[in-house]
Amino acid sequence: MSGLVNYVSCGVLWAGLLVKAPDLLRHRRDPYLRSICAVLGLAGLCFFLGAPPTVGAVNRIGGVPNLAAPLTYAAITGYCAASQVLIVRWRGGPRVHRTARRWMLAYAGVVLGIAVTFALGDAPVERRTDLDTYYATTPFIAEMIVLYLVAHLAAVTVTTVSSLRWARRVRGGLRAGLVLLGTGSLCGAGYSLAKLIAVGARWAGEDWSALGTAVSPAAAGLGALLTVVGVLVPLVAPRVAEARRARRTYARLEPLERALDDLLTRRTLRLPRPRLASPTTRLVWRQTSVHNALSHLDAYFDAGLYERTRSRALAATGDEDRAEAAAWAAVIGAAVRAEADPGHRVPPPDGAGRPLGRVPGPAALVRIADAVAGTAPLPEPAAVPSGTAPAGTA
Repeated sequence: MSGLVNYVSCGVLWAGLLVKAPDLLRHRRDPYLRSICAVLGLAGLCFFLGAPPTVGAVNRIGGVPNLAAPLTYAAITGYCAASQVLIVRWRGGPRVHRTARRWMLAYAGVVLGIAVTFALGDAPVERRTDLDTYYATTPFIAEMIVLYLVAHLAAVTVTTVSSLRWARRVRGGLRAGLVLLGTGSLCGAGYSLAKLIAVGARWAGEDWSALGTAVSPAAAGLGALLTVVGVLVPLVAPRVAEARRARRTYARLEPLERALDDLLTRRTLRLPRPRLASPTTRLVWRQTSVHNALSHLDAYFDAGLYERTRSRALAATGDEDRAEAAAWAAVIGAAVRAEADPGHRVPPPDGAGRPLGRVPGPAALVRIADAVAGTAPLPEPAAVPSGTAPAGTA
C-alpha cells in the first residue's frame, strides 16, 4: 500500500491532463489552457515524486541521499505558482500578464532557495516518508523544509480565498468549479499545516511525525481530487449544457417529425438514424429530416391559408412568434394531406407558393413543433373553407 494514495492522486490529475491535451495541441498559444495543463501536470508530478517507491528510485539513480526531497519540493512550488497564474488568468483584467509574471518570479526564487539550502545542508540518512520531521532541526535542511511549506501554505491560502470570494459573484459551471477549486486548495492547506505542526512539535522535542506521514497525504489526495474536478467543471459545463439543450430540442421536435413521418418514409427523405451518436448529432439528424420534408412540400404550401391562420392567431394571442408557428403548423398539415392526395392540384388553387418565401429556422421549427403538439386534428383539405383557420393556435 506504500505510495498508493500518491499514485492514485497522480493518476486522477494526469487523467484530467489527458482530457485537456487535445485542446492544448489545437491551441498551443492559449495562456489559459497552458495554465490549466500546468496545474494538472505539476500537481500530478508532486504526488508521483512524493511516493516512497519513487523517492527511493530517484535517490538511487541520482546517487545522492534524499535527492528526491528538493525535486519534490520544487515540483510543489511550481504547482503553487501555476495555481496562482491560473486564478489570475481566470479572472482576467488589464494587469494579467504583469501579475502572472510576478507570481512566477516569486516562486522561481523559492525554487532557487530550496536548491541552495539543500546544497548547503547535510542529509546523509535516506528518509522516504518522514524527512520533514527527521531533519527538522538540521541546519539549512530545516530552512529548506520551512521555506517550501510556507510557500505552499501561502499559495493555497490565496487560491482558497480568491476562488471562494469570486465564486459568490458568478453562477453556473464557473461557480461550481471555483467552489471545488477553493475547497481543494483548503485541503491543500491542511497538507502544509499538518507538516508545519509536526515540524514545530519536533522543535519542541515531541514526535508528531504521524501528522506528516498520515494526515498530510490524505489531505493532499482529497485536495487533488477536488482540484482536478474544479479545474475541469467550467470547461465541461458548457458542453453538458449544450448536450442538455440538444436533447430537449430533439424531444420537442418529435411531434413535427411524427406529423411528417409518412411523407419522410414514403419519399425516402429521412437519412439513416445515427446510432450511439451525441445529442447534438441526433438533433441535426432530426432537423435535417424535417427540412427535407418541408423542402419537398414547398409546392404544396398555401400562402392564403398561412396568412389567414396567422392573422387570427395574432389577434387571439398578440404573440408574433406563436401566431407564425400556428400558421406554419396549419400550412404543413394541409400540405402533407395535399401531397398524399393523387388528385390534388399543385400549386394549390388559392396559394402562392412558400409562405413568406422562406423555410423556418431552428428556433421557429421548435415553436412549430409545439404548435403541432397542441393542435387538434385538422379537417380534410376539401372541408376547409377559404376564410377559416384550423383550430389550435397555441
